[in-house]
Amino acid sequence: MHTAPRPPAESASALRKVVAASMAGTVVEWYEFFLYASAATLVFGTVFFPPSGDPFAGIIAAFLTYAVGFIARPLGGIVFGHLGDKYGRKRLLQISILLIGAATFLIGCLPTYAQLGLFAPALLVLLRFIQGFALGGEWGGAVLLVAEHSPDRSRGFWASWPQAAVPVGNLLATLVLFVLSSTLTPAAFLDWGWRVAFWLSAVIVLIGWYIRTKVSEAPIFLEMQAERETAKQNSFGPFEVIRRYPRGVLIAMGLRVAENILYYVVVTFSIVYLTQVVKEATSATLLILVGAHIVHFIAVPLFGRLSDRLGRRPVYATGAILGATWAFFAFPMMSTANPVAIWAAIALGLVFHAAMYAAQPAIMAEMFPTRMRYSGVSLGYQVTSIFAGSLAPIIATSLLAQYGSSVPVAIYVAVACAITLVAVFFARETAGLDLRSIDTADRQRADLAQVASPPSP
Repeated sequence: MHTAPRPPAESASALRKVVAASMAGTVVEWYEFFLYASAATLVFGTVFFPPSGDPFAGIIAAFLTYAVGFIARPLGGIVFGHLGDKYGRKRLLQISILLIGAATFLIGCLPTYAQLGLFAPALLVLLRFIQGFALGGEWGGAVLLVAEHSPDRSRGFWASWPQAAVPVGNLLATLVLFVLSSTLTPAAFLDWGWRVAFWLSAVIVLIGWYIRTKVSEAPIFLEMQAERETAKQNSFGPFEVIRRYPRGVLIAMGLRVAENILYYVVVTFSIVYLTQVVKEATSATLLILVGAHIVHFIAVPLFGRLSDRLGRRPVYATGAILGATWAFFAFPMMSTANPVAIWAAIALGLVFHAAMYAAQPAIMAEMFPTRMRYSGVSLGYQVTSIFAGSLAPIIATSLLAQYGSSVPVAIYVAVACAITLVAVFFARETAGLDLRSIDTADRQRADLAQVASPPSP
Protein backbone atom coordinates (compact mmCIF):
# COMPACT_ATOMS: atom_id res chain seq x y z
CA MET A 1 0.00 0.00 0.00
CA HIS A 2 1.55 3.32 -1.00
CA THR A 3 1.99 6.18 1.44
CA ALA A 4 -0.41 9.10 1.49
CA PRO A 5 0.63 12.07 -0.68
CA ARG A 6 2.56 14.58 1.35
CA PRO A 7 1.90 18.32 1.36
CA PRO A 8 4.86 20.71 1.11
CA ALA A 9 7.19 20.71 4.12
CA GLU A 10 5.86 23.87 5.81
CA SER A 11 2.21 22.95 5.36
CA ALA A 12 2.90 19.36 6.43
CA SER A 13 4.30 20.61 9.74
CA ALA A 14 1.31 22.91 10.26
CA LEU A 15 -1.07 20.12 9.34
CA ARG A 16 0.46 17.73 11.84
CA LYS A 17 -0.03 20.40 14.50
CA VAL A 18 -3.71 20.73 13.58
CA VAL A 19 -4.14 16.94 13.62
CA ALA A 20 -2.51 16.75 17.06
CA ALA A 21 -4.79 19.49 18.42
CA SER A 22 -7.92 17.84 17.05
CA MET A 23 -6.87 14.43 18.34
CA ALA A 24 -5.90 15.74 21.80
CA GLY A 25 -9.32 17.22 22.45
CA THR A 26 -11.13 14.30 20.88
CA VAL A 27 -9.24 11.80 23.05
CA VAL A 28 -10.26 13.77 26.14
CA GLU A 29 -13.92 14.10 25.20
CA TRP A 30 -14.38 10.51 24.08
CA TYR A 31 -12.52 9.25 27.14
CA GLU A 32 -15.24 10.91 29.18
CA PHE A 33 -18.12 9.87 26.93
CA PHE A 34 -17.09 6.22 26.78
CA LEU A 35 -16.17 6.17 30.44
CA TYR A 36 -19.85 6.80 31.04
CA ALA A 37 -20.76 3.99 28.61
CA SER A 38 -18.55 1.49 30.43
CA ALA A 39 -19.70 2.68 33.86
CA ALA A 40 -23.33 2.34 32.74
CA THR A 41 -22.80 -1.37 32.13
CA LEU A 42 -20.68 -2.01 35.23
CA VAL A 43 -21.71 0.44 37.95
CA PHE A 44 -24.61 2.83 37.38
CA GLY A 45 -27.37 0.21 37.32
CA THR A 46 -26.42 -0.67 40.91
CA VAL A 47 -25.38 2.73 42.27
CA PHE A 48 -28.04 5.09 40.89
CA PHE A 49 -31.15 2.94 40.54
CA PRO A 50 -33.41 0.94 42.91
CA PRO A 51 -32.37 -2.67 43.61
CA SER A 52 -33.98 -5.29 41.34
CA GLY A 53 -33.97 -9.05 41.08
CA ASP A 54 -33.58 -8.80 37.30
CA PRO A 55 -29.89 -8.32 36.38
CA PHE A 56 -30.87 -6.64 33.10
CA ALA A 57 -33.30 -4.11 34.66
CA GLY A 58 -30.65 -1.86 36.20
CA ILE A 59 -28.47 -2.08 33.08
CA ILE A 60 -31.35 -1.03 30.82
CA ALA A 61 -32.19 1.86 33.19
CA ALA A 62 -28.56 2.97 33.09
CA PHE A 63 -28.56 2.72 29.29
CA LEU A 64 -31.62 5.00 29.21
CA THR A 65 -29.61 7.72 30.96
CA TYR A 66 -26.80 6.94 28.52
CA ALA A 67 -29.26 7.57 25.67
CA VAL A 68 -29.97 11.06 27.03
CA GLY A 69 -26.50 12.10 25.89
CA PHE A 70 -27.33 11.05 22.35
CA ILE A 71 -30.60 12.98 22.42
CA ALA A 72 -28.67 16.09 23.48
CA ARG A 73 -26.05 15.69 20.77
CA PRO A 74 -28.14 16.99 17.84
CA LEU A 75 -29.03 20.08 19.89
CA GLY A 76 -25.34 20.62 20.56
CA GLY A 77 -24.60 20.00 16.88
CA ILE A 78 -27.16 22.65 15.85
CA VAL A 79 -25.93 25.28 18.31
CA PHE A 80 -22.22 24.63 17.87
CA GLY A 81 -22.62 24.15 14.12
CA HIS A 82 -24.30 27.54 13.71
CA LEU A 83 -21.78 29.34 15.90
CA GLY A 84 -18.87 27.41 14.39
CA ASP A 85 -19.85 28.45 10.87
CA LYS A 86 -20.05 32.05 12.08
CA TYR A 87 -17.11 32.41 14.47
CA GLY A 88 -14.81 29.54 13.57
CA ARG A 89 -14.05 25.94 14.47
CA LYS A 90 -11.25 26.63 16.97
CA ARG A 91 -13.21 28.78 19.43
CA LEU A 92 -16.13 26.38 19.67
CA LEU A 93 -13.81 23.41 20.17
CA GLN A 94 -12.30 25.12 23.20
CA ILE A 95 -15.74 25.68 24.72
CA SER A 96 -16.92 22.13 24.07
CA ILE A 97 -13.97 20.50 25.82
CA LEU A 98 -14.45 22.60 28.96
CA LEU A 99 -18.18 21.84 29.09
CA ILE A 100 -17.82 18.09 28.81
CA GLY A 101 -14.94 18.10 31.29
CA ALA A 102 -16.97 19.92 33.94
CA ALA A 103 -19.96 17.59 33.49
CA THR A 104 -17.80 14.46 33.73
CA PHE A 105 -16.02 15.62 36.88
CA LEU A 106 -19.35 16.37 38.56
CA ILE A 107 -20.70 12.89 37.70
CA GLY A 108 -17.90 11.54 39.86
CA CYS A 109 -19.21 13.67 42.75
CA LEU A 110 -22.87 12.57 42.59
CA PRO A 111 -24.56 10.97 45.60
CA THR A 112 -25.99 7.48 45.14
CA TYR A 113 -29.61 6.31 45.03
CA ALA A 114 -29.25 5.08 48.61
CA GLN A 115 -28.21 8.58 49.69
CA LEU A 116 -30.52 10.79 47.64
CA GLY A 117 -33.25 8.59 46.20
CA LEU A 118 -34.64 9.53 42.79
CA PHE A 119 -32.77 12.84 42.79
CA ALA A 120 -29.55 10.87 42.17
CA PRO A 121 -30.56 9.52 38.72
CA ALA A 122 -32.18 12.90 37.95
CA LEU A 123 -28.86 14.69 38.48
CA LEU A 124 -27.11 11.98 36.50
CA VAL A 125 -29.47 12.62 33.57
CA LEU A 126 -28.84 16.39 33.76
CA LEU A 127 -25.06 15.99 33.66
CA ARG A 128 -25.35 13.38 30.93
CA PHE A 129 -27.37 15.88 28.88
CA ILE A 130 -24.60 18.49 29.25
CA GLN A 131 -22.03 15.87 28.22
CA GLY A 132 -24.01 15.02 25.09
CA PHE A 133 -24.66 18.67 24.22
CA ALA A 134 -20.94 19.45 24.33
CA LEU A 135 -19.98 16.34 22.38
CA GLY A 136 -22.57 17.23 19.75
CA GLY A 137 -20.48 20.25 18.87
CA GLU A 138 -17.13 18.50 19.24
CA TRP A 139 -17.08 16.07 16.34
CA GLY A 140 -17.90 18.46 13.51
CA GLY A 141 -15.37 21.05 14.61
CA ALA A 142 -12.59 18.54 15.22
CA VAL A 143 -12.83 16.77 11.86
CA LEU A 144 -13.40 19.99 9.89
CA LEU A 145 -10.39 21.69 11.41
CA VAL A 146 -8.33 18.88 9.86
CA ALA A 147 -10.34 18.35 6.66
CA GLU A 148 -10.22 22.03 5.72
CA HIS A 149 -6.44 22.15 6.24
CA SER A 150 -5.80 18.93 4.29
CA PRO A 151 -4.58 18.53 0.69
CA ASP A 152 -7.33 17.36 -1.65
CA ARG A 153 -5.61 14.10 -2.65
CA SER A 154 -5.00 12.94 0.95
CA ARG A 155 -7.96 14.41 2.84
CA GLY A 156 -9.32 10.96 3.70
CA PHE A 157 -6.06 9.98 5.39
CA TRP A 158 -5.52 13.16 7.39
CA ALA A 159 -9.17 13.62 8.38
CA SER A 160 -9.31 10.04 9.67
CA TRP A 161 -6.87 10.82 12.49
CA PRO A 162 -9.45 12.59 14.72
CA GLN A 163 -11.54 9.43 14.24
CA ALA A 164 -8.57 7.36 15.39
CA ALA A 165 -8.58 9.44 18.58
CA VAL A 166 -11.92 7.88 19.50
CA PRO A 167 -10.51 4.40 20.21
CA VAL A 168 -7.65 6.09 22.08
CA GLY A 169 -10.15 7.82 24.36
CA ASN A 170 -12.06 4.58 24.74
CA LEU A 171 -8.81 2.75 25.42
CA LEU A 172 -7.89 5.17 28.21
CA ALA A 173 -11.33 4.86 29.79
CA THR A 174 -11.18 1.08 29.63
CA LEU A 175 -7.64 0.99 31.04
CA VAL A 176 -8.55 3.23 33.96
CA LEU A 177 -11.60 1.12 34.79
CA PHE A 178 -9.56 -2.07 34.40
CA VAL A 179 -6.88 -0.89 36.82
CA LEU A 180 -9.46 0.25 39.36
CA SER A 181 -11.67 -2.84 39.11
CA SER A 182 -8.72 -5.24 39.31
CA THR A 183 -6.91 -3.53 42.20
CA LEU A 184 -9.91 -2.74 44.38
CA THR A 185 -12.39 -5.06 45.99
CA PRO A 186 -15.84 -5.15 44.27
CA ALA A 187 -17.32 -3.26 47.23
CA ALA A 188 -14.65 -0.52 47.11
CA PHE A 189 -14.98 -0.19 43.33
CA LEU A 190 -18.76 0.30 43.61
CA ASP A 191 -18.40 2.61 46.60
CA TRP A 192 -15.76 5.07 45.43
CA GLY A 193 -13.30 3.50 42.96
CA TRP A 194 -15.32 4.27 39.83
CA ARG A 195 -15.43 7.94 40.82
CA VAL A 196 -11.65 8.27 40.47
CA ALA A 197 -11.90 7.64 36.73
CA PHE A 198 -14.31 10.56 36.38
CA TRP A 199 -12.21 12.88 38.54
CA LEU A 200 -9.12 12.19 36.45
CA SER A 201 -10.84 13.94 33.55
CA ALA A 202 -10.05 17.35 35.08
CA VAL A 203 -6.34 16.90 34.40
CA ILE A 204 -6.59 15.71 30.81
CA VAL A 205 -9.25 18.33 29.97
CA LEU A 206 -6.83 21.14 30.78
CA ILE A 207 -4.14 19.50 28.63
CA GLY A 208 -6.50 19.12 25.67
CA TRP A 209 -7.82 22.67 26.01
CA TYR A 210 -4.29 24.12 26.08
CA ILE A 211 -3.24 22.25 22.93
CA ARG A 212 -6.31 23.52 21.09
CA THR A 213 -5.38 27.13 21.82
CA LYS A 214 -2.25 26.71 19.68
CA VAL A 215 -3.87 26.12 16.25
CA SER A 216 -5.33 28.48 13.65
CA GLU A 217 -8.37 28.38 11.40
CA ALA A 218 -8.05 26.94 7.89
CA PRO A 219 -7.42 29.48 5.08
CA ILE A 220 -10.57 28.35 3.26
CA PHE A 221 -12.68 29.23 6.30
CA LEU A 222 -11.03 32.65 6.66
CA GLU A 223 -11.70 33.31 2.97
CA MET A 224 -15.35 32.43 3.46
CA GLN A 225 -15.62 34.80 6.42
CA ALA A 226 -14.25 37.62 4.28
CA GLU A 227 -16.86 36.94 1.60
CA ARG A 228 -19.72 37.35 4.04
CA GLU A 229 -19.84 41.04 3.23
CA THR A 230 -22.23 40.23 0.39
CA ALA A 231 -25.87 39.59 1.29
CA LYS A 232 -26.09 36.28 -0.52
CA GLN A 233 -23.32 34.85 1.68
CA ASN A 234 -24.83 35.96 4.99
CA SER A 235 -27.08 32.92 5.25
CA PHE A 236 -25.71 29.89 7.05
CA GLY A 237 -26.57 27.54 9.88
CA PRO A 238 -28.66 24.38 10.28
CA PHE A 239 -31.90 25.60 8.72
CA GLU A 240 -30.09 26.98 5.70
CA VAL A 241 -28.20 23.72 5.13
CA ILE A 242 -31.47 21.74 5.34
CA ARG A 243 -33.06 24.11 2.84
CA ARG A 244 -30.14 24.18 0.42
CA TYR A 245 -28.63 20.70 0.82
CA PRO A 246 -31.33 18.28 2.06
CA ARG A 247 -29.91 15.44 -0.03
CA GLY A 248 -26.51 15.79 1.60
CA VAL A 249 -28.00 15.79 5.10
CA LEU A 250 -30.11 12.68 4.39
CA ILE A 251 -27.21 10.76 2.84
CA ALA A 252 -24.94 11.71 5.75
CA MET A 253 -27.57 10.38 8.16
CA GLY A 254 -27.89 7.15 6.19
CA LEU A 255 -24.11 6.66 6.15
CA ARG A 256 -24.08 7.01 9.91
CA VAL A 257 -26.75 4.37 10.75
CA ALA A 258 -24.68 1.17 10.41
CA GLU A 259 -21.47 2.69 11.71
CA ASN A 260 -23.15 4.04 14.85
CA ILE A 261 -25.19 0.93 15.67
CA LEU A 262 -22.36 -1.50 14.95
CA TYR A 263 -19.97 0.41 17.16
CA TYR A 264 -22.18 0.47 20.24
CA VAL A 265 -23.17 -3.17 19.84
CA VAL A 266 -19.47 -4.10 19.62
CA VAL A 267 -18.07 -2.00 22.47
CA THR A 268 -21.04 -1.56 24.82
CA PHE A 269 -23.49 -4.41 24.37
CA SER A 270 -20.64 -6.92 24.14
CA ILE A 271 -19.77 -6.09 27.76
CA VAL A 272 -23.33 -6.99 28.75
CA TYR A 273 -23.19 -10.24 26.76
CA LEU A 274 -19.82 -11.25 28.19
CA THR A 275 -20.61 -10.42 31.82
CA GLN A 276 -24.23 -11.62 31.91
CA VAL A 277 -24.29 -14.55 29.45
CA VAL A 278 -20.72 -15.81 29.17
CA LYS A 279 -20.05 -14.89 32.84
CA GLU A 280 -16.66 -13.35 32.11
CA ALA A 281 -15.14 -11.37 34.97
CA THR A 282 -15.33 -7.59 34.62
CA SER A 283 -11.55 -7.15 34.67
CA ALA A 284 -11.01 -9.85 32.02
CA THR A 285 -13.66 -8.28 29.76
CA LEU A 286 -12.07 -4.84 30.06
CA LEU A 287 -8.61 -6.23 29.30
CA ILE A 288 -9.91 -7.89 26.13
CA LEU A 289 -11.45 -4.57 25.07
CA VAL A 290 -8.11 -2.83 25.57
CA GLY A 291 -6.52 -5.08 22.94
CA ALA A 292 -9.43 -4.56 20.54
CA HIS A 293 -9.23 -0.76 20.86
CA ILE A 294 -5.55 -0.89 19.86
CA VAL A 295 -6.50 -2.73 16.66
CA HIS A 296 -9.20 -0.13 15.99
CA PHE A 297 -6.74 2.73 16.38
CA ILE A 298 -4.39 1.16 13.81
CA ALA A 299 -7.17 0.32 11.35
CA VAL A 300 -8.77 3.77 11.12
CA PRO A 301 -5.94 5.70 9.36
CA LEU A 302 -5.22 2.69 7.13
CA PHE A 303 -8.78 2.77 5.84
CA GLY A 304 -8.57 6.56 5.60
CA ARG A 305 -5.61 6.16 3.25
CA LEU A 306 -7.51 3.51 1.25
CA SER A 307 -10.42 5.93 0.82
CA ASP A 308 -8.04 8.35 -0.93
CA ARG A 309 -6.68 5.61 -3.16
CA LEU A 310 -9.82 3.60 -3.98
CA GLY A 311 -12.55 6.14 -3.30
CA ARG A 312 -14.85 6.86 -0.37
CA ARG A 313 -17.77 4.74 -1.57
CA PRO A 314 -16.00 1.38 -2.12
CA VAL A 315 -14.32 1.53 1.29
CA TYR A 316 -17.53 2.55 3.05
CA ALA A 317 -19.60 -0.13 1.29
CA THR A 318 -17.07 -2.82 2.21
CA GLY A 319 -17.36 -1.87 5.87
CA ALA A 320 -21.16 -2.01 5.74
CA ILE A 321 -21.22 -5.42 4.00
CA LEU A 322 -18.73 -6.95 6.42
CA GLY A 323 -20.51 -5.30 9.35
CA ALA A 324 -23.76 -7.03 8.36
CA THR A 325 -22.09 -10.42 8.89
CA TRP A 326 -20.32 -9.63 12.15
CA ALA A 327 -22.91 -10.40 14.84
CA PHE A 328 -23.82 -13.76 13.29
CA PHE A 329 -20.37 -15.18 14.00
CA ALA A 330 -19.09 -12.87 16.76
CA PHE A 331 -21.45 -13.84 19.57
CA PRO A 332 -20.95 -17.59 19.03
CA MET A 333 -17.21 -16.87 19.23
CA MET A 334 -17.72 -15.01 22.50
CA SER A 335 -19.83 -17.88 23.86
CA THR A 336 -16.79 -20.17 23.69
CA ALA A 337 -15.38 -18.18 26.66
CA ASN A 338 -11.99 -18.45 24.98
CA PRO A 339 -10.17 -15.11 25.53
CA VAL A 340 -8.48 -15.22 22.11
CA ALA A 341 -11.79 -15.94 20.35
CA ILE A 342 -13.51 -13.14 22.29
CA TRP A 343 -10.75 -10.69 21.42
CA ALA A 344 -10.84 -11.69 17.74
CA ALA A 345 -14.62 -11.26 17.60
CA ILE A 346 -14.53 -7.76 19.07
CA ALA A 347 -11.43 -6.72 17.09
CA LEU A 348 -13.02 -7.82 13.80
CA GLY A 349 -16.14 -5.83 14.62
CA LEU A 350 -14.02 -2.73 15.17
CA VAL A 351 -12.07 -3.32 11.93
CA PHE A 352 -15.34 -3.52 9.98
CA HIS A 353 -16.48 -0.37 11.76
CA ALA A 354 -13.19 1.39 10.93
CA ALA A 355 -13.81 0.99 7.19
CA MET A 356 -16.89 3.17 7.55
CA TYR A 357 -15.66 5.45 10.30
CA ALA A 358 -12.38 6.37 8.62
CA ALA A 359 -13.98 7.63 5.40
CA GLN A 360 -16.75 9.47 7.22
CA PRO A 361 -15.12 12.89 7.90
CA ALA A 362 -13.90 13.36 4.34
CA ILE A 363 -17.06 12.22 2.57
CA MET A 364 -19.28 14.35 4.82
CA ALA A 365 -17.05 17.43 4.59
CA GLU A 366 -17.10 17.11 0.80
CA MET A 367 -20.91 17.27 0.73
CA PHE A 368 -21.28 20.87 1.97
CA PRO A 369 -19.84 24.35 1.22
CA THR A 370 -17.62 26.04 3.79
CA ARG A 371 -20.24 28.56 4.92
CA MET A 372 -22.48 25.79 6.29
CA ARG A 373 -20.14 22.79 6.52
CA TYR A 374 -20.04 22.67 10.33
CA SER A 375 -23.85 22.67 10.47
CA GLY A 376 -24.17 20.12 7.67
CA VAL A 377 -21.79 17.50 9.06
CA SER A 378 -23.03 18.00 12.63
CA LEU A 379 -26.66 17.45 11.60
CA GLY A 380 -25.88 14.38 9.53
CA TYR A 381 -23.70 12.90 12.25
CA GLN A 382 -25.55 13.80 15.43
CA VAL A 383 -29.25 13.51 14.53
CA THR A 384 -28.73 9.89 13.52
CA SER A 385 -27.33 9.09 16.95
CA ILE A 386 -30.78 9.61 18.51
CA PHE A 387 -32.26 6.51 16.88
CA ALA A 388 -29.02 4.64 16.15
CA GLY A 389 -26.23 4.62 18.74
CA SER A 390 -28.37 5.80 21.68
CA LEU A 391 -30.85 2.95 21.28
CA ALA A 392 -28.46 0.23 20.10
CA PRO A 393 -27.40 -1.05 23.57
CA ILE A 394 -31.00 -0.79 24.83
CA ILE A 395 -32.47 -2.63 21.84
CA ALA A 396 -29.75 -5.29 21.86
CA THR A 397 -30.07 -5.88 25.61
CA SER A 398 -33.87 -6.03 25.35
CA LEU A 399 -33.68 -8.52 22.46
CA LEU A 400 -31.28 -10.69 24.43
CA ALA A 401 -33.47 -10.55 27.55
CA GLN A 402 -36.63 -11.40 25.59
CA TYR A 403 -35.36 -14.13 23.27
CA GLY A 404 -32.35 -15.44 25.17
CA SER A 405 -30.42 -15.54 21.88
CA SER A 406 -27.97 -13.33 19.99
CA VAL A 407 -29.61 -14.05 16.61
CA PRO A 408 -32.19 -11.21 16.87
CA VAL A 409 -29.32 -8.85 17.72
CA ALA A 410 -27.45 -10.03 14.61
CA ILE A 411 -30.51 -9.39 12.43
CA TYR A 412 -30.85 -5.90 13.93
CA VAL A 413 -27.23 -5.06 13.03
CA ALA A 414 -27.64 -6.48 9.50
CA VAL A 415 -30.72 -4.32 8.85
CA ALA A 416 -28.79 -1.23 9.96
CA CYS A 417 -26.00 -2.10 7.53
CA ALA A 418 -28.50 -2.50 4.69
CA ILE A 419 -29.77 1.04 5.31
CA THR A 420 -26.23 2.39 5.08
CA LEU A 421 -25.59 0.49 1.85
CA VAL A 422 -28.56 2.30 0.31
CA ALA A 423 -27.04 5.63 1.39
CA VAL A 424 -23.67 4.65 -0.14
CA PHE A 425 -25.43 3.84 -3.42
CA PHE A 426 -26.95 7.35 -3.61
CA ALA A 427 -23.80 9.16 -2.42
CA ARG A 428 -21.49 10.83 -4.93
CA GLU A 429 -17.84 9.85 -5.11
CA THR A 430 -15.88 12.83 -3.78
CA ALA A 431 -12.30 11.55 -3.32
CA GLY A 432 -9.80 14.19 -4.43
CA LEU A 433 -12.43 16.94 -4.67
CA ASP A 434 -11.28 20.55 -4.23
CA LEU A 435 -13.32 22.11 -1.40
CA ARG A 436 -13.14 25.48 -3.14
CA SER A 437 -14.99 24.00 -6.11
CA ILE A 438 -17.89 23.24 -3.75
CA ASP A 439 -17.86 26.87 -2.59
CA THR A 440 -17.80 28.07 -6.20
CA ALA A 441 -20.80 25.89 -7.09
CA ASP A 442 -22.57 27.15 -3.97
CA ARG A 443 -22.03 30.78 -5.00
CA GLN A 444 -23.35 30.03 -8.47
CA ARG A 445 -26.47 28.45 -6.96
CA ALA A 446 -26.92 31.52 -4.76
CA ASP A 447 -26.60 33.79 -7.82
CA LEU A 448 -29.19 31.77 -9.73
CA ALA A 449 -31.55 31.80 -6.76
CA GLN A 450 -31.17 35.57 -6.44
CA VAL A 451 -31.91 36.06 -10.15
CA ALA A 452 -34.96 33.78 -9.93
CA SER A 453 -36.28 35.61 -6.85
CA PRO A 454 -35.24 39.29 -7.09
CA PRO A 455 -35.76 41.36 -3.92
CA SER A 456 -39.00 43.31 -3.59
CA PRO A 457 -38.69 47.04 -4.37
